[in-house]
Amino acid sequence: MLLEIDNITLLYGRIQALHGISLHVNEGEIVALIGANGAGKSTTMRAVSGLRPIASGAIRFNGEDISKLRADLRVVRGICQSPEGRGVFPGMTVKENLEMGAYMRRDAAGIAADMERVFGLFPRLLERIKQQGGTLSGGEQQMLAVGRALMGRPKLLLLDEPSMGLAPMLIQQIFNIITEINKQGTTVLVVEQNAQQALSRAHRAYVLETGTIVKEGSGADLLHDPAVKAAYLGVA
Repeated sequence: MLLEIDNITLLYGRIQALHGISLHVNEGEIVALIGANGAGKSTTMRAVSGLRPIASGAIRFNGEDISKLRADLRVVRGICQSPEGRGVFPGMTVKENLEMGAYMRRDAAGIAADMERVFGLFPRLLERIKQQGGTLSGGEQQMLAVGRALMGRPKLLLLDEPSMGLAPMLIQQIFNIITEINKQGTTVLVVEQNAQQALSRAHRAYVLETGTIVKEGSGADLLHDPAVKAAYLGVA
């Protein structure tokens, strides 16, 4: 088991955002978290990456308890995130943004190889290599955010709403690339409101409602679950 979240709670001031969530991600999987806005999906992601402290419970990565580990040290362990809203550095070029993803690394040859890998996955970024991040289209910024996370050479890639604000054709392209990244050996935990795409790509998935996991199963099973279809896929 690569990632284990064990009965965690998380508070925003006096508001409890997560209520005893437990889930796990095995090496080599794509695992999806789906749910409505405010369900706690992104909060769960921030807890894993160390951007929000948990109030109780435990988070274990590769068998090590990382519940109190700083966010930057989690990156060193192999947890890299493409954040909600992309968060590219607007005044930096595409190349500089990608280099920022490798800021904890010192292996120049490995960094160069990984940059080639990113350009192989996202040829558009190579075309835009000298362009500032802030001048890219929404889809290109999403590619850059995912590419930057890959530059950390993650054991676990966290993707927070990768399809947000994208046209349907681009959403399909982004999820094709997520599947390819996984096939190349990277484990993926993805938070996504586009339940159709997420469940069709995920090996396993969890459904969150108001900070609680209410369903779990294989992506295929949840895709055909009547309650999931009614709530998240627009199918009565």
